[in-house]
Amino acid sequence: MGKPPRNWPGPLPEDWQRAASRQARQARVDPSVPNVARVWDSITGGHDNFEADRRAARRLLAASPVMSQVGPASRAFLCRAVTYLAREAGIRQFIDIGTGMPAPGSVHGMAQAVDPSCRVVYVDNDPVVVAHLRACLRSSAVGTTSYLEADARNTRALIHGAGQTLDLGRPVGLLMIMTLIFIEDAGDVLARLVAAVPSGSYLALVQPVRDERTVNVARRWNQMGTPVFLCDRGEIARWLAGLDLVEPGIVEVHQWRPAPGDRDYPDGLPLLGAVARKP
Repeated sequence: MGKPPRNWPGPLPEDWQRAASRQARQARVDPSVPNVARVWDSITGGHDNFEADRRAARRLLAASPVMSQVGPASRAFLCRAVTYLAREAGIRQFIDIGTGMPAPGSVHGMAQAVDPSCRVVYVDNDPVVVAHLRACLRSSAVGTTSYLEADARNTRALIHGAGQTLDLGRPVGLLMIMTLIFIEDAGDVLARLVAAVPSGSYLALVQPVRDERTVNVARRWNQMGTPVFLCDRGEIARWLAGLDLVEPGIVEVHQWRPAPGDRDYPDGLPLLGAVARKP
């Protein structure tokens, strides 16, 4: 959570007192076992990983070289989506679900560049990820950043935890970037999350879709003991039924409102992105 201003008048607010006194659960790390967040960190050029994670990353890249493009493309989409939500849609609160290891281009950094008062809750079910987030990411003085260890499938606990930082009577931006692929009942989970936030909230998601390249990667993940669940464009459209899609709708991530200088992928990507508003 970001620090209050140095000249804060009087006692610290209750939420700061709670955050300061809350005991963090010690994260247990087995460096011999690949970890989803650390494998992804390795694929995207990060340094918070072990040799077991790097070996797993090499297997995934060998199974489908397009994996080397998935990270930069999804990160660029996230940057454009958060900037759109903060600058054009007026969203000042964000919940980043399944955020993964800290990486350049943090959500709170992008949102607070538009309005320093923006609040962001980072959510992951991996205590190692949460420990890294807490150690590495800092909010602006007038904004707020907090970190929640929770599973997206436990909607009630996630929303309750996020409500300790956010005003859930006001619209929020739900961010699910490469998260739903690891959830078997993704449509149900997504429906519960959208139902829990107020009208005027937005959802931004990135989801791999089934083709020869992603099937090979899914097979590798399954061999490593991490089930993944692929879908197609029609299924994503059903997830978003009842929401108002922001133009250009459900498209390959690099085609969603590309900014000048953004990389193009002429061979296409098996990776769809969308932003939608809850009426």
